Amino acid sequence: MSLFKARDWWSTVLGEKEEFDQGCLCLADVDNTGNGQDKIIVGSFTGYLRIFNPHPVKTGDGAQAEDMLLEVHLRDPILQVEVGKFVSGTEMLHLAVLHSRKLCVYSVSGTLGNVEHGNQYQIKLMYEHNLQRTACNMTYGSFGGVKGRDLICIQSMDGMLMVFEQESYAFGRFLPGSLLPGPLAYSSRTDSFITVSSCRQVESYKYQVLAFATDADKRQETEQQKLGSGKRLVVDWTLNIGEQALDICIVSFNQSASSVFVLGERNFFCLKDNGQIRFMKKLDCSPSCFLPYCSVSEGTINTLIGNHNHMLHIYQDVTLKWATQLPHIPVAVRVGCLHDLKGVIVTLSDDGHLQCSYLGTDPSFFQAPKVESRELHYEELDIELKELQKIIKDVNKSQGIWPMTEREDDLKVSAMVSPKFDSVSQAADVEVGTDLVPSVTVKVTLQNRLALQKAKLSVYVQPPLVLTCDQFTFEFMAPEMSRTVAFSVYLKGSYTPSELEGNAVVSYSRPSGIPRVIQCKFRLPLKLICLPGQPSKTASHKLTIDTNKSPVSLLSLFPGFANQSEDDQVNVMGFRFLRGSRVTLLASKTSQRYRIQSEQFEDLWLITNELIIRLQEYFEKQGIKDFACSFSGSMPLQEYFELIDHHFELRINGEKLEELLSERAVQFRAIQRRLLTRFKDKTPAPLQHLDTLLDGTYKQVIALADAVEENQDSLFQSFTRLKSATHLVILLIGLWQKLSTDQITILEAAFLPLQQDTQELGWEETVDAAISHLLKTCLSKSSKEQALNLSSQLNIPKDTSRLKKHITLLCDRLAKGGRLCLSTDAAAPQTMVMPVGGCTTIPESDLEERSIEQDSTELFTNHKHLIVETPLPEVSPLQGVSE
Repeated sequence: MSLFKARDWWSTVLGEKEEFDQGCLCLADVDNTGNGQDKIIVGSFTGYLRIFNPHPVKTGDGAQAEDMLLEVHLRDPILQVEVGKFVSGTEMLHLAVLHSRKLCVYSVSGTLGNVEHGNQYQIKLMYEHNLQRTACNMTYGSFGGVKGRDLICIQSMDGMLMVFEQESYAFGRFLPGSLLPGPLAYSSRTDSFITVSSCRQVESYKYQVLAFATDADKRQETEQQKLGSGKRLVVDWTLNIGEQALDICIVSFNQSASSVFVLGERNFFCLKDNGQIRFMKKLDCSPSCFLPYCSVSEGTINTLIGNHNHMLHIYQDVTLKWATQLPHIPVAVRVGCLHDLKGVIVTLSDDGHLQCSYLGTDPSFFQAPKVESRELHYEELDIELKELQKIIKDVNKSQGIWPMTEREDDLKVSAMVSPKFDSVSQAADVEVGTDLVPSVTVKVTLQNRLALQKAKLSVYVQPPLVLTCDQFTFEFMAPEMSRTVAFSVYLKGSYTPSELEGNAVVSYSRPSGIPRVIQCKFRLPLKLICLPGQPSKTASHKLTIDTNKSPVSLLSLFPGFANQSEDDQVNVMGFRFLRGSRVTLLASKTSQRYRIQSEQFEDLWLITNELIIRLQEYFEKQGIKDFACSFSGSMPLQEYFELIDHHFELRINGEKLEELLSERAVQFRAIQRRLLTRFKDKTPAPLQHLDTLLDGTYKQVIALADAVEENQDSLFQSFTRLKSATHLVILLIGLWQKLSTDQITILEAAFLPLQQDTQELGWEETVDAAISHLLKTCLSKSSKEQALNLSSQLNIPKDTSRLKKHITLLCDRLAKGGRLCLSTDAAAPQTMVMPVGGCTTIPESDLEERSIEQDSTELFTNHKHLIVETPLPEVSPLQGVSE
C-alpha cells in the first residue's frame, strides 16, 4: 500500500443513482447523548435522510446494518442539513433540513431496545417554514448576540436573505446587485454575514444593518421608503478576489481574532475579519471542497482541501504538510470524533461514496533475511567490472542505443511528387513579379501492419513555400491498410527558399502504448521556383566545381530548362528565379569543371546543389560509382560575412524599435491617465494641449508598430538568405576537405541550429557557441584549450567580429587536417597536418590570434572572383567555356 493513500476506517455507498453536494453532509451529536460522539447526517437530492454511527470491528470494514441509525424519505430534495439550537425553550440540539421551498426542524431521539435488534431511532417534526422563494443555501448562528439559541438565515436563488428566529419569520432583505447566489457564512465575532457575489468579490453585511434596512417585500422603492421608513442596505466591506467562490468558512479558535476562509476556483484565501488578506495560496489542481480546522502550532490554521484529482491536501497556512489519495472525488469533507477516535476525516462524493478515513501508514512487519557473509575479493571484482564495461561499450558501438528490430515495421511512409504541375494552380491569387506561380501535388502514402489509433501526419516545407494543408489526422487505421493524402505546394513570397526538401512526419502509438515517430523526406522540383532564363556573361559572384569525369551536356542534366531561343545550350544555361534574380551555369568543353555565377551570393546555393545531385544521379544511371566532386578555390567567407552583418544589423534595429515602441506606449498610457483625471474632476481644468500630445503619441505608436512589423519581415527574409549562404558554405567546405557524411552533419548542426530566428535566441550567439565548442574539443590544439569553460548563457553579442573570427579559425583548422567528431576519443589534441598549398598557423594566444586575423581573412576571401589559381575566361553564352 502507498504511504500517501487515505487509510480506510469505515465506508459505505448510499443508495443507487443518488446525488449529493457540499451541504448534504453534517457531523454532530444530533441525538444529544452527551458523550462527545458525533453522528454522520447525510441528505440527498432524492429526499433521503440518513444518520450513521459507525462501529467497525476492524479497520476498513464496510457498513453493517446496525451502523445506520435512521433512514427516512422526506420526498423533497434535501439541499443542506445543519445541527444547532433551533427550538425555543431548550438548548438541546435539533436537526434543520433545507428543502427548495421548505425549512424543517426535527428532533432526533433514540429508544433503548429490549431485544436483539438494538436501539430504535426516530425523528419528530418540531416546526416548518414554507418559503415564498426558492432556497439555495443557509447558515445559522447567534445573530445579534442572542444567548442560548441559534437563528437561521436562508439565501434564495434571487439573492434574498430570509432570517428566521426559530419558530417565527423575522425579516427578509435583498442583497444589492445580486445576480446569482454564492456561498454564505456567519461570523459571530463581527455579527455579520459574509458571501461572494456574482461580481466575484467577497462582501460582508452587518446583522444590525440588515435588521434595520428597508423591508424586502418589494424590490421597487416606494414613496414611503424615500421619506425614510427604512435605512438603505450598505455593505460593510468588500474584497475583489477575481474568481467565483466554491465555499466560505469562518474560523475562530480564540476570542481575540477570527479568520474568513474563501475557497476559489484556483486559489484559497484567508482574510481578517475586516476584509484584509492574511494570506492566499494558488492551487495546482481544481478544488472541490475544503475545511479549516485547528492546528497544533499556535498562530496557524490547518486546512483540508479536496480536488478533482482524487487527492486530499492538508495545508498549515500556505505550507503543504501532507497529501493523501482518496478513492473518489470529495464534494464535502468534515472532521469529527467517531467511536472514541478523534480526528476522523469524513468525505462524501457526488455519487454517494461515504468514507471515514485517517492519515498515516500501516507498519510493515517484513524483515529482510540475513545474507551469508563472505569475504570480498576486490581484485576479482575490479576485473569483472572492467569486462562488463568493455562488453557494454562494444554493444553500444555495434548496434547503437536503440534496438533496430521492428522499429519501422509497424508503419511505412512514402511520398511521391507529381512530375507535372497542377493544371489549375492552387496559387492563383499569388503573383511574384509578372510571373504566374505554379503549384505541384505531393502524395503521401501510409501503409500500416498493425491497427493504429490517432496517427497524425505533419508536413513541413521551407518558407516562403506553403502547403494547402499541413496537418492530417487518422482516427483509426485497420491492419494492412493503406491511406493516401494529397496536398499542393507553391511559392508565396518575393524571395527564394533555402531548401527544396520537404519533410513528412507521422506520430503514432503502438498497441502497447509506446509512442513512435517516423519521417519521410521528399524533394520538390526546381521549376517550382525557377524558370529558364537568359545566360549572363558577367556576374559579381562566381564559383567553380571540379569533377573527376568528363563534362556532361547541360541539356541532359536540366532538360526542363532548355530555352527555345538558344540554338546551342550544351555548355551554358540560364536560370531565372520567380523573384527576378538570375543564375548562369557553364560547363567547360575541355576540362572537368562547372562554373556557377550570379549577382547574389546566396542564389548560387540552389543551382550548385541541384547540379551536384543531378550529376550524381546521372553517373549512377551510367553505372559509374567513383564519381566525385571537389572545390579548390578560396572559401567565400567575405561574402558570407556580409550576409551575417546584414542579418545582425536587422536584429539590432528590431531591438531598438521595440524599445522605442515600449517607451511610446508608456508615454501614451501616462497621457491617458492625465486626461482621465482631468475629465473626472468636478471642476474641469484646461487640457493644456494634452489631447494634441495624445494624438501625436498615438500616431508615433502606430508608425513604430508598422516599422517593427516591416523589420520583422526583412529579418525573416534575411535569415532565409543567410541559411542559403550557410548551406553553400557547408557544401564548399565538404568538397574542399572531402568530409564524410557524419562530419557534414556535425557542420550542419553547428551552423544551422535554428529553424526560426527570434530576438531572445538568435542565430549569431547560437552558432558562435557551437563553433567555440568544436574549436575547444575535437579541433583543439592542446589540453589548455580544452580546459576553457564555455559560457552557459547565450546573449546577443555586441558585434559579429568574434563569430567571424571563429568561423575563420574553423576553416583554418580543417585545412590543417582537423577532424570533426563528437565521440570522446576525438576530444584528445590532434596533430594538424599542413596540406599542400599552405595555410597560416593557428595562434596560441589571443595576441597572436589578433595579429594573424587580417592575414586569415585575406586568405579565405576574394570579393569578385572566387577562383584565383586557374580562372576561367569570360565567354559568351553561345560559345561555351574554352580554356
